[in-house]
Amino acid sequence: MPTAVLLALAAAALYGASDFLGGLLSRRTHYALVGLVGQSAAAIGGLAAALAVSAHPSMGAIGWGIGAGLGGAVGTLALYRGLSRGRMNVAGPLSAVGAAGLPIPVDLLSGGEFRGLAVLGVALAIPGIWLVAAQPGKRGGDSAGGAGVVEGLLAGLGFAALFVCLGQAGDTAGLWPVAASQLSAVVVLAVYALAGRRGRQARAAQPADATQPVEAAQPVEAARTAGAARTAGAARVPWAARVPWAAVWTGVLGVGATVLYFLSTREATLTVSAVITSLYPAFTVALAAVVLRERTSLAHAAGLLLCAASVGAFAAG
Repeated sequence: MPTAVLLALAAAALYGASDFLGGLLSRRTHYALVGLVGQSAAAIGGLAAALAVSAHPSMGAIGWGIGAGLGGAVGTLALYRGLSRGRMNVAGPLSAVGAAGLPIPVDLLSGGEFRGLAVLGVALAIPGIWLVAAQPGKRGGDSAGGAGVVEGLLAGLGFAALFVCLGQAGDTAGLWPVAASQLSAVVVLAVYALAGRRGRQARAAQPADATQPVEAAQPVEAARTAGAARTAGAARVPWAARVPWAAVWTGVLGVGATVLYFLSTREATLTVSAVITSLYPAFTVALAAVVLRERTSLAHAAGLLLCAASVGAFAAG
């Protein structure tokens, strides 16, 4: 199997494991705090890895890295919003498919070429990602059918920007583009987390209006499929009194995945690396089935088979 396929597949596995662990932690602690702790660990890990590899990056490579971090952070926050509003079956699949599909036209416009088996791999991967990322039976709320579409598309655009920007950073900058992406992402997440917490504190300080009925808190529904670290349940999960240090491992896994993806782009086209890495929902679903003994639906099983077939097509090509 080509080195690039192995690297991208390993990146997908680490992203899937990171998402699975983040989803479990988000059942007890607000997703923004879990994400911030994990991203802080990822930033430290990315910086350490860049310092360990001797390289002199250009400003252009650093700029691409910052762009990747901003895209990843925006994608994460958009997906948080979509999922917290109960639109899991819309936002999740759209974000995963967008991350896989949007780099393809960028690659073609940049002069990338497709072989027959690569086309087959893409054709198998896109519906496979959608099936494993979807939550069968979840309709989202009572809003109009378009609810969650904007968040899903924005999330997919953000994750695709992460893939595209790292793919454009070049192979002479060492791991500094990865470090720049992690550092810029942690800044965005920190601002979001602090602003969100202050907003909740301000709302809590306001006296309740006795003339209005009190809505019952919605139950927390932790995500068990694609992007579980980028997923969480309902928005009313409280901030923890203590820092969820276990979330550090989500960052370690995440930055490891980003490094592997970045290395994969040096060995193959952007399309091959991005599409295979975007198979991460399959690993999250597999972990949920093995660790949590969650039942795998027919749609998920079909998606897993399509994802496996797509990897085989890319490897053969």
